[in-house]
Amino acid sequence: MELPALYQIFLDCPEVTTDSRNCPEGSLFIALKGESFNGNAFAAQALKSGSAYAVIDEPQYAVEGDNRFILVDDCLKTLQQLANYHRRQLGTKVIGITGTNGKTTTKELISAVLSQSHNVLFTQGNLNNHIGVPMTLLRLKPEHDLGVIEMGANHQGEIDFLVHIAEPDYGIITNVGKAHLEGFGSFEGVIKTKGELYDYLRTKEDSILFIHHDNPYLMDIAHGLNQIPYGSEDSLYVNGRVTGNSPYLAFEWKAGKEGEHHEVCTQLIGEYNFPNALAAVTIGRFFGVDPQKIDEALAAYTPQNNRSQLKKTEANTLIIDAYNANPTSMMAALKNFHNMSAPHKVLILGDMRELGAESANEHQKIVDYIKECDFEKVILVGEEFAAARHAYQTYANAEVLKQALQANKPEGCMILIKGSNGIKLSTIVESL
Repeated sequence: MELPALYQIFLDCPEVTTDSRNCPEGSLFIALKGESFNGNAFAAQALKSGSAYAVIDEPQYAVEGDNRFILVDDCLKTLQQLANYHRRQLGTKVIGITGTNGKTTTKELISAVLSQSHNVLFTQGNLNNHIGVPMTLLRLKPEHDLGVIEMGANHQGEIDFLVHIAEPDYGIITNVGKAHLEGFGSFEGVIKTKGELYDYLRTKEDSILFIHHDNPYLMDIAHGLNQIPYGSEDSLYVNGRVTGNSPYLAFEWKAGKEGEHHEVCTQLIGEYNFPNALAAVTIGRFFGVDPQKIDEALAAYTPQNNRSQLKKTEANTLIIDAYNANPTSMMAALKNFHNMSAPHKVLILGDMRELGAESANEHQKIVDYIKECDFEKVILVGEEFAAARHAYQTYANAEVLKQALQANKPEGCMILIKGSNGIKLSTIVESL
């Protein structure tokens, strides 16, 4: 079936699904494939469960004479092409966001602020890859004023691929750091890949870039773009400074040199979230959100999904940052924890994944920094930290640590829990 014809069918379907276990009535099922599954095999089940049509790319799974089966050459490409076609038909203004750290939090903050006066579609969770981006775009409706689309990558060329699906009018890179070095090859590879968003914006007339002026890596690659800068200098579009961090981030901001001062007390842990919050202020102002409503939105936002969450248990106060970890975010979290005013600070760190040949060196740098801090106790989890040079207690995995904590639980402590999601440190929370 040709794309325009499929698009007409899509318009009559209230939702697109790729999961045969979740097929709302009248939905459009698209059969994707993975290493251990073939969505084509579940197309008939999707139709029985409520889908109006099933898009497949293997003809043997179609029922002869049943026009609810739609045959295409490649379901994944069709999903991506359909999303791009839909985005073009609606013409909704789109903000594209990427970065090594903080992109999901920044996306949430931007969306919270913009939603004060706009109807905003934004990426749910971190569905920011070659499937998540098109699925998000297919949720665009004519009533949406703006789309905020998060884009992630762990290999060179991925951001370039995603921006040609989303075609953003505005862009923001939160930062660049040492993450997924196994896929990017080097820190320079990270910068190049994230910069693919800037490269795309250069090709689009009237595009605008929101940029953290204090970040030299971003400033170096942003030449030739229409920039709206934010940071710590008085002359910028929005500027501000941190006023508190024990444990929640508080900051003040103003618009330009003569702007009125605004004080915001957030529910975010860590000074490293300051640029993320300032980005949301900047974009909110640009799109005409009332300053008071910007402040209210930022103060009300609460982080989810083990991203710098503060949790008080009967025994301890926990800072849970166990969703992701790389050398840049790990060091930022450690410095923030070191500067935080709190008694009995305990550190629980898990390995950082996908660092390739740099893994041993980067883990050693983290351990060496910890030696300079005054943490009351340090616990390390995983093979990489175990192989580093140090005298700290190390556990092979989260399950072994969990058993140890159940036998000897700390009490009255402020505990930072951070590691890559694959280390599963979130499972130890109930033991603290």
